[in-house]
Amino acid sequence: MSFKVNPAKPFVEELKKVGVALIDEAVAALSQQPDGPHAAVHEARKKFKRLRALYRFTHNKAPDFRAAENTRFRDIARSLSAARDAAALVENISYLETFSRTDTERHALASVHETLAKRRDAMTSDDGDLPARIRSAIAECENGKQALQHLSLPHSDKTALSLITHTWRKQRQKALDALSACHTDAHDENFHDLRKSGQVYWIHLALLRRLWPSAMRAKKVDAKRLVDLLGHEHDLSVLAAFADREPDVFTGGDTLALLLDAILHRQQALRQECLELADHVFAESAKTESKIIGLLWKDAAG
Repeated sequence: MSFKVNPAKPFVEELKKVGVALIDEAVAALSQQPDGPHAAVHEARKKFKRLRALYRFTHNKAPDFRAAENTRFRDIARSLSAARDAAALVENISYLETFSRTDTERHALASVHETLAKRRDAMTSDDGDLPARIRSAIAECENGKQALQHLSLPHSDKTALSLITHTWRKQRQKALDALSACHTDAHDENFHDLRKSGQVYWIHLALLRRLWPSAMRAKKVDAKRLVDLLGHEHDLSVLAAFADREPDVFTGGDTLALLLDAILHRQQALRQECLELADHVFAESAKTESKIIGLLWKDAAG
């Protein structure tokens, strides 16, 4: 199903329709597993991210529902993450290898790649309880689907406008706060917060793109590029944290030191690029942009 709402139809019903479709798509991925269980888990977790971003629009009128369902789908994703996280480390080192600066660094990163790939394969083969966790996740998805179907919200145009503008302003302000924190203090958590805000912004642009297709498409392209860059930045933080936590995994001379130096060098370049792009993506104030979204919604819904 296309991830977008039709402003000519009741927003609450559109929200529920999109949410049910996302849950069904996640269940289908986990049940059918056309490319194997780990690819299915990755696909389902992407659906959960969209679903959690969608549910932000319910917070103003149904905070208990939003809190409970956000926790539900966050926990489902975490329950499936162990082997996926091991695979992600291999993807992270593959990305870092493309920016090798010397032969010595290139050989060190190749060694790390081999080590992490063996670790991933071992975890995958030993992940014997994954089928049980997938079955549990599917059952919990069905519970979440029932909760969504029973969600009761006012159907008035006024409620729809309030849900949309309030959520948009709140999320954009979160993004601006995270961006300001990144400019002030280049800490991993600040960039992680900016990444999460960027993801929500990109998902919300996709959801409401019918309001102004050409403008929303352009904004969505920039937001997606920002999210991708911040994703690489976060992945490098995860890789560095793993290396610090389990240094004995890396053997052979200066391998660990070369790995951490390569991470730091690439991360610094990424952060500068991310900040410049984020300044552009979030140039509009939260108040101004939420007002524009409200006016566009009223016009499209009318």
